[in-house]
Amino acid sequence: MSNVELDVLGPAGPTPARPANSIRRTSTIDMRWVGDFGSQLRLTGRARDAVTTDPATPPITVATAENRVGINAERVIEDIWADPSPGPGLNDLIGHRGGGYLRGAIGTALPELMDGQGKPGPDPLYLLLDDISGASLIANFAWSRWIGDWGDASNFSERRASMTGVCIGFAPGNSALTQAHNGPDRDRSKPVPSVVHPNDPDGWHSFTGPDGDDLSAPAMRRARFIDLWRSTSPNHDTIEVSTGFQDSATDPDHGRVAVHEYRLKATIDTGTMTVATLDVAPHVLPFHECPQAVAKAMTVIGEPVADLRTVVLERLAKTEGCTHLNDALRALAEVPILIEHLDHATM
Repeated sequence: MSNVELDVLGPAGPTPARPANSIRRTSTIDMRWVGDFGSQLRLTGRARDAVTTDPATPPITVATAENRVGINAERVIEDIWADPSPGPGLNDLIGHRGGGYLRGAIGTALPELMDGQGKPGPDPLYLLLDDISGASLIANFAWSRWIGDWGDASNFSERRASMTGVCIGFAPGNSALTQAHNGPDRDRSKPVPSVVHPNDPDGWHSFTGPDGDDLSAPAMRRARFIDLWRSTSPNHDTIEVSTGFQDSATDPDHGRVAVHEYRLKATIDTGTMTVATLDVAPHVLPFHECPQAVAKAMTVIGEPVADLRTVVLERLAKTEGCTHLNDALRALAEVPILIEHLDHATM
């Protein structure tokens, strides 16, 4: 067993209570199927930006977004809807496949979601659309919790071979590719509680509805939060950032289990709007080698936060990084947008 496993901290628990004078963006993508395995996958996305002045009171919602996406077994978009509607270009995404090229298609089809310089604008809908690729990639993990033998050994080998080189966990020679189909270390997922803090029920947008917290059938959820607030030190002003990322599945025995979970803390220099410090905590990861991505992530220190969506993809692609940690790092590009919301609401 690799010593790398010691760097996995275990489930992070509920999201921290909202800090005073802060803004929080939360987003979820719930993934469910219309029938059995292989049927259409339905993605339900929700996002909310909310400002908190006093944590004892409900936050002030400043932006929301929802979307619904139907995806076939090949990860091709078959239908799509969003509220608020970003315009007629949304339907141009039908026929595109979830993957790296989808992000380019979003920018072409929906330039109104960009800032005029090719970067995402303030609408939280962009995050939900950007996450179609990652959500459609990890969704089928849910079936491993509900089917007694998740495919026979030959299918398992075929599936894992197709993933060779996609990330640091699937680098050639790593345990993800060499471990036995039913080996003792194959399942490193962990039971997790609700992300909602029991003393802060207003800390998240609503999960209610048939596609929300129903645990009685195979489903996945990608849940994110990002908190930020201004902090004045004796030397200079900084923006403090605390964020979390979790992919979890429903489980007939445990309710919900996480397969990926990270928590990150960062400080942003307000003079240069660059990443001043970064701390990454890997809580739940599927393979022994996955935490090696944490050291790689430090390459973003010193970079402008507004550029992180492209910087991360350029520097931490494939075996240089973890796909899921990359998604969490790329979301730091939203800091300038969110700090504007916070400043406007607290003027």
